[in-house]
Amino acid sequence: MNDLERRMALAVAAGAARRAGTLLMDAFERIDREDLTRKSSSRDLVTEADLASERLLVAELRAAFPDHAIEAEEETSDAPSDAPRWFLDPLDGTVNFVHRVPFFCVSMGLYLAGEPQVAVVHAPMLGETFLAIAGGGAWSEHARGGGPLRTSQASQLSEAVLATGFPYRREQLKNSNLGNFDSLFYDLRGIRRFGSAALDLAYVAAGRLDGYWELHLAPHD
Repeated sequence: MNDLERRMALAVAAGAARRAGTLLMDAFERIDREDLTRKSSSRDLVTEADLASERLLVAELRAAFPDHAIEAEEETSDAPSDAPRWFLDPLDGTVNFVHRVPFFCVSMGLYLAGEPQVAVVHAPMLGETFLAIAGGGAWSEHARGGGPLRTSQASQLSEAVLATGFPYRREQLKNSNLGNFDSLFYDLRGIRRFGSAALDLAYVAAGRLDGYWELHLAPHD
């Protein structure tokens, strides 16, 4: 994939992510906690907004790149192939969304032969979009100003604010991450649990968080 193809893919993904974000914002104040589908547990939720966002993203990517494969969280999973492959999370932070906490995002990444090519993380309620392109760096776009992303220079745990998360099926897994949390807790400046893996990673890229870890994540995360 050459630079022009990557830039075209990034432009299409950014536009699709923003339109999906508008859809999510429209649904944000109208969410009904009773109108939910539960997957692996009572914590692992799917809303109509998840599905509508994913369908919008898939339709736009199919139209622009009919030869690309897509693997999304809810409904779409193309068979393995050598084609460029999109990984989509149409609503990362569903529990936040359902409880009207505005920390959620649309997350998109394009891979070719296992290597990342472009990525978009769009947080509609926060008004910020993070973008990255292989060989071209990462940056944010925000109404109050964006710019290049730079990671933190913290070199000691005592200077660091880390983020983490916990699996939905935590009572069923051998390592629920609670022991890791406990072992780091007293050595850190601070620790955060925001509820969106994609935004946590974007915040590490931006230097707002000094690090992030989580267990049992899926490729779309």
